[in-house]
Amino acid sequence: MFIGRERELVFLQERYDSERAELVVLYGRRRIGKTELLQQFARDKAAVFYACTECTDQEQLARFSKRILQTDIPAARFLTSFSDWETALRSIQDVPSEGKKLLIIDEFPYMCASHPELPSILQNLWDHELSRANVMLILCGSAMSFIENELLAERNPLYGRATGIYKLLPLPFVSVRQFFPQYSVEDQVAVYAILGGIPYYLIQFQPEKSLEENIRTNILQKGCVLYSEVEFLLRQELRETSVYNAIIEAVALGNNTLALIHSKTQIEKTKISVYLKNLMEIGIIEREFSVLSTVKERAGSGRGLYQLTDAYFRFWYAFLYGSHSELEAGDVAGVWQHLIVPQLHEFVSRTYEKICMEYLRACNQAGTLPFHFIKIGRWWEKVTYTADGKRRTVSEEIDIVAADRAERSFLLVECKFRHAPADLDVLRHLQDKFPQKKYPGDYHYMIFSFYGFTERLRDAAAQEDVRLVSGEDL
Repeated sequence: MFIGRERELVFLQERYDSERAELVVLYGRRRIGKTELLQQFARDKAAVFYACTECTDQEQLARFSKRILQTDIPAARFLTSFSDWETALRSIQDVPSEGKKLLIIDEFPYMCASHPELPSILQNLWDHELSRANVMLILCGSAMSFIENELLAERNPLYGRATGIYKLLPLPFVSVRQFFPQYSVEDQVAVYAILGGIPYYLIQFQPEKSLEENIRTNILQKGCVLYSEVEFLLRQELRETSVYNAIIEAVALGNNTLALIHSKTQIEKTKISVYLKNLMEIGIIEREFSVLSTVKERAGSGRGLYQLTDAYFRFWYAFLYGSHSELEAGDVAGVWQHLIVPQLHEFVSRTYEKICMEYLRACNQAGTLPFHFIKIGRWWEKVTYTADGKRRTVSEEIDIVAADRAERSFLLVECKFRHAPADLDVLRHLQDKFPQKKYPGDYHYMIFSFYGFTERLRDAAAQEDVRLVSGEDL
């Protein structure tokens, strides 16, 4: 069953239906569902779908030729293989099709690795022939740094040729829920916190089994796919895996600044910056800034907080990395009962904020908020208060702040995932901690509380036009 990706399918179909030739680059991290998306898109079309493998250039050309010649193009009557890549790629124009002639090359970076001149060959062919033909060429890849820094970057052959560039992101919570329709909303949130929106990971869980059974048998059990997934991906993408392990573990444990990562790992700060850059390029770590920070503040090399963007990496380093010996010895029950169970609710709470943000983005697009926001994210800042003639400076943080382009309308949001209804103090604290003198404008408030609200808060919210969103509303 294919779930989600409605926007992506619309994007690809619009390109297919256009009246011009299309060269689309689709890329994203491994396991995110690129191949499944492209197969879904091509299922009702006369497409040539070729999946590259890591092999010699001669073997790659022979395999690609075989795939093209299977379409009964005229050359198939007297050829078993093309002599060169230019001839092979040109032949897409001869494929019989009622619509656009569609060629999909999956894992295109493998093809380039064995024949580095291929982007130049394709550029020349596109400029002189294919750009005026009734064709759609889709280049797909998982090597994100290669796609962004080699294939699409300025001074590279295909720069400026692509008519569409789409970076595939993980599925949102609303799509992940469809994988587990029998689960409670709380368990659906937990699955999203553990596996994220990565389809390959989600299909490892069996929806007829409980959350506990799935974690124990499909993550903690030695030999299952997800047990060694993180180590496999790191070895495939990076060298010096022991160094990267140390850095990722440090970030997973809450060391989110350069200084803290250095203190935890004892790796030189200059080298840490390089390692972090590599991890950001492959989508494992991101550098987060307070939502209202200025361009100048974001430019500072030492500013920003480093966070794990990949949910499963976050879970794996939080619970499996330090328990490797126990799991190798088969102590699945012990790791589950004594390590994961006591901390799982707290682990999930951070993802709850992400789900709330997805909810707000949907509301923003639907026009159901008091204003249309342009910026949204976490906010933190040092704020100075004066009380009894004394000044004191404290660090304040708000789960979500949204603002319009002029930063004159603000939506302040608190997200509570604790096992109790949110009370009036949550609203009052939210109203007090934002420095309104620094950011004058119109203020609106919203509180997400998975386990509901007290009557006191409901009454105050009704009088003050504060929006309340419970777990059931998600």
